[in-house]
Amino acid sequence: MTSESKYCRNCGAQVTNKYCENCGQRTSVYKVSFKETINDFIDAAFSLNAPLFITLKQLVVNPGIVLREYLEGKRKKYYKPVAFFILTTVAYLVIRSAIGFDPFTDTVVQVENTQNNQLLTKARDFMLFNINKLLFIFVFTLALFSKLFFSKRYTLAEYLAISFYLTGIYTLFTTLNLFLVVWVSKEMQLLGIFVMLVYFIYAMTSFIKTNKIVIIIKSLIVFFPISPM
Repeated sequence: MTSESKYCRNCGAQVTNKYCENCGQRTSVYKVSFKETINDFIDAAFSLNAPLFITLKQLVVNPGIVLREYLEGKRKKYYKPVAFFILTTVAYLVIRSAIGFDPFTDTVVQVENTQNNQLLTKARDFMLFNINKLLFIFVFTLALFSKLFFSKRYTLAEYLAISFYLTGIYTLFTTLNLFLVVWVSKEMQLLGIFVMLVYFIYAMTSFIKTNKIVIIIKSLIVFFPISPM
C-alpha cells in the first residue's frame, strides 16, 4: 500500500485494506475522473444508498463545502453527483406529468400559416420529450465553460461532477417552481432561472475562495449564454 492510502480521504481514519474499516469508502480515491463519473452513472441505475438529504441540505446551505470535500476525496459522505442529477430529473418529469404542465401553453404565438403552426408544435414536442437529453447537454456545457473561466486547478472531469450537482439543484428549483407557474401565473417560469442564477453565483463564490467580484462577473459570463430556458 502506498503512503497516500494509509489514511481514508473521507473520514481520516487509518486504513490497512482496500476499504476503510470505519466508513467503508475505498482507499484508492484520488482526483475525479471520467471513468469514475461513468461508473457513478451505472451505479445510479441500480442503487440509491447514499446520504441524499444531507447532501441536499448542504448543497443548499453551503455548496462550497460539498464541492470541495467531494473533490478532495470525501465521496462516501455525499450522494454521488450523477445519481443526484438523475434523481432530480426523474422527479421533475414525474411531477410535470402529474400536474399536466406544458411550458409552451399560452406562450406560442398563434400564426395563420398552418405550416408554421406545425413546425412550432414539432419544436414543442421535441423539447418536451427530450428535456432529459437537453439537461445532459447543459451539464457538459456548464462544465466546459466553468473550466474555461474559473480556477484551472480543477480538471474538466471535476467540473463535470460540480455541474451534475448544480444542475440537479437547478432542476429541483424548476420542479418546485412548476406549482407557481400552474397555480399563480405563467410568467413565473422565469423565476426558476433567476433563482438558479443567484444560487450559481452563491455556489461558485463559496467554492472558489478568491476575489468575489471577479467570481460574480465570471458566473454571469458562464451562466447567461447556456442557461436553459
